[in-house]
Amino acid sequence: MITPDALDSLPFFVYGTLRPGERNHDLFLRGRTDREEPGRFLGAALYEGPGYPYAVEEPGGTVSGELVTASGKSYAGLLAELDRLEEYTPGSPHNLYERVAHPVERPDGTTARAWVYLAAPAVATRLRTGGRRIASGDWLERG
Repeated sequence: MITPDALDSLPFFVYGTLRPGERNHDLFLRGRTDREEPGRFLGAALYEGPGYPYAVEEPGGTVSGELVTASGKSYAGLLAELDRLEEYTPGSPHNLYERVAHPVERPDGTTARAWVYLAAPAVATRLRTGGRRIASGDWLERG
């Protein structure tokens, strides 16, 4: 069982504008992480949004990104800032994203439980029926 305290220290899986080289990486993550490593979110697909992507749970899909471990002193502030960036408020029916704890695969095949911002249910439904899927599952290869 995962305790609330354990959830408080999870790394983040970033797959869009927070990845290295993208516009929000330096704004939010520079100098606030202990480690950044490649990762894959299995069982999800990536869809284009208006200038940023959405991950949607879909069997057989894979989303590429980075597993980011925030430095201890930065964690609480970073979590709050990322929630604001993703317009996520726990329990709000107006969320575009939901923050969920999910396993993410590292390059060596091991997994780490991480916070992932997934498309909220209503957004996910719209994307599945009429969204533009990024076939590679990698925002950096969206073309």
